[in-house]
Amino acid sequence: MDPLYLFVFLGLFSPGPNVILLTASGARFGFRPTLPHVAGVALGVGVTAGLTGLGIGALLEGWPVLKTGLSAVAAAWIGVMAWRLWHSEPGSTERRSEDRPWGVTRAALFQWVNPKVWAIAVAAASGYSLGLSPIEEAQRLALAFAGINLFVCLFWSFAGSLLSLLLRDAKAWSIFARIMAAGLGASAVMVFL
Repeated sequence: MDPLYLFVFLGLFSPGPNVILLTASGARFGFRPTLPHVAGVALGVGVTAGLTGLGIGALLEGWPVLKTGLSAVAAAWIGVMAWRLWHSEPGSTERRSEDRPWGVTRAALFQWVNPKVWAIAVAAASGYSLGLSPIEEAQRLALAFAGINLFVCLFWSFAGSLLSLLLRDAKAWSIFARIMAAGLGASAVMVFL
């Protein structure tokens, strides 16, 4: 078995922005409404890993200004999401239009500023290369990341939906949301470390 698969699984399964957001979405909105978010994450992570295999990761490492700018955007976006999660309420059938799970596009685009995905993709591209052509290496990384991450995302979304059974009252939800928001906020700080 290719050691890349275990590396990608461990990297993507561990807590980070996607895990926190998908678990919270599963808990708040349920498993089925969170599926577009799952699909977007898997797609976005696959594209990001594929582009890293083509050399985008090396470009970011070589241009510190670009990397710092991307880090600042990532930290700001993650900080806003943490603030919103901190102030969120338990899921209900009566929601405002902006209070709904993420769609495919938003989740996929988030991967462009998700520092954890970039770090894992750059490490995988440099540490687990098979010496293939850039196109073949990009395909290998894209498929490994997207396929493995799909199952990781499904797991965390489903786990969140099961947690919703314990989070029915406002107090329990508030504790859960604030713990998840604190973790998300910490990941915004980790962008610069």
